[in-house]
Amino acid sequence: MYVVVRRYRAASELMDALEANQSDIERLLHDVRGFLAYYLVRSGDGGVSITACEDRAGAEESNVLAADWITEHALGLAGHVPEIIEGKAAIYVAK
Repeated sequence: MYVVVRRYRAASELMDALEANQSDIERLLHDVRGFLAYYLVRSGDGGVSITACEDRAGAEESNVLAADWITEHALGLAGHVPEIIEGKAAIYVAK
């Protein structure tokens, strides 16, 4: 499994927009090859999104789709350019 974490700072309005458009986000990500899961976590004045895919190719596709969605729907709300952390999952625990 390959995971991408995008950390958005000074982006409360972006978090609002993502929540308000949850169904759009779901449709967008379900088309990503190897998509497994997506989480949006609010924190302070922004938040993080976490995308898990079967492999790096799917995770990279999700990065492009995320940037495109923000450009098209929420360009002025993104705050700073997100910090992106990605890599192969070292431990996975689920119930």
